[in-house]
Amino acid sequence: MKHLLKALPALLVFTAFAYSQANMPANYFFKKLPNGLDVLVVEDRTVPLATIEINVRNGAYTESAEFSGLSHFYEHMFFKANKDIPSQEEYIKKTNELGMSWNGTTTVNRVNYYFTLPSKNLDPGLDFMNSAIRYPLFLETEMKNEHPVVNGEFQRAESNPEFGLYYEFSKRMWGKDMSRKVAIGDHDVILSATVEKMRTIQQKYYWPNNSLLIVAGDVNHSDIFEKAEKVFGSWQPSGFDPFQKWPIPEFKPLEEDITFVTTSENAQAPVIYIGWHGPDTRKDIKATYTADVFSFILNLESSKFNKELVDAGLALETSINYSTDIYTGPITMRIVPNPKRIKECMAKLEEHIALWDTDNYFTDEQLEMSKKQLAMSEEYAKEQTSSYTHTLGYWWAMKNLDYIIDYVSNINKVTRDDIKKYIRKYVKDKPRVSGLLLSPVLQQTMKIRKFEDIIN
Repeated sequence: MKHLLKALPALLVFTAFAYSQANMPANYFFKKLPNGLDVLVVEDRTVPLATIEINVRNGAYTESAEFSGLSHFYEHMFFKANKDIPSQEEYIKKTNELGMSWNGTTTVNRVNYYFTLPSKNLDPGLDFMNSAIRYPLFLETEMKNEHPVVNGEFQRAESNPEFGLYYEFSKRMWGKDMSRKVAIGDHDVILSATVEKMRTIQQKYYWPNNSLLIVAGDVNHSDIFEKAEKVFGSWQPSGFDPFQKWPIPEFKPLEEDITFVTTSENAQAPVIYIGWHGPDTRKDIKATYTADVFSFILNLESSKFNKELVDAGLALETSINYSTDIYTGPITMRIVPNPKRIKECMAKLEEHIALWDTDNYFTDEQLEMSKKQLAMSEEYAKEQTSSYTHTLGYWWAMKNLDYIIDYVSNINKVTRDDIKKYIRKYVKDKPRVSGLLLSPVLQQTMKIRKFEDIIN
């Protein structure tokens, strides 16, 4: 598993995530069931397979500290006993009978569960999904057995030398609400997961009016809408909007620059993380597209950024990333500096950041190339319908289906002026978090006690 009827209130929930279907591809078909369940069908008869996926607006962003990592734990428990399947062993036996491959993921803003199986087994597959999403048993013995499994994923992440840097960086970026940005969670909370906490998550978020069912592959949309109504139509809606009843707090803005140094015995080279609070899909959706384009420009091998840091020998690696989010998307930079030239590297980096909003920092060709490459990546991803369902569900949870359906057209609208505005609003001269990872030996050799020691 990778790194989830009261008429008037229900209508209020439904309209919160309404969107236009005018631009949907010809093989996409959407319907909202009376109970609020969104249903998307993607027809692709290339091979006799079908994918059944359910996405739930749940994940780290719904987790206060005492629930940190439990959306992920819930994901694991989904593939266990339910009303119709008495144990995980029977669950796995049934998946083998139906010829299923299955998995789930938990991210900051979404939990999803999916099966891919021969299309001839679609009907029992829908029944199987219905039982798992609506009627989990959360048997104490199975939960006890799963504690070390989920915690083991945490420990494997910890074995990465950069994990300590990432975790400390997240603390500094998000403060008291860090749990809402780190899906992997907290050791102690994971090991203390209880049936009561699983039921709390279920009763808050696992409702049809907070979920999307996707059926994709060798299917007919009219048939699927009929089957979905038959199988899932009795799933009662919440009668409330979970995000009005349990609001997600706004992240406290960074008020000043924050720096730190952390160490790991296993660190082979210095690593620097730098982060800013960026745009999100609620308040500045246009900037989320702009951020993707600018990040791509910087990451081009031909970029001025790469040429003057990596090609010049000041850094071994550089990358910048923007993570689209509903609440304050992070803009993060990762640099592996040349240990012998770390001060030069930092000086050059600051020089570049100061130039990011200038007219000549990148060429028109690089701007157009980046937009073209992003568009090509999106089109290429669509070629494998069974995996593209995960992308569709992700963006449904992040904003709505229009976000991803219109992604290429919105990427193509990004201008040089848009990039300047984005840099000036979120990056240039804005408070940031800067962290440095060193081995204890390297720290002693380089005589670095604080981050400021690498700044000229």
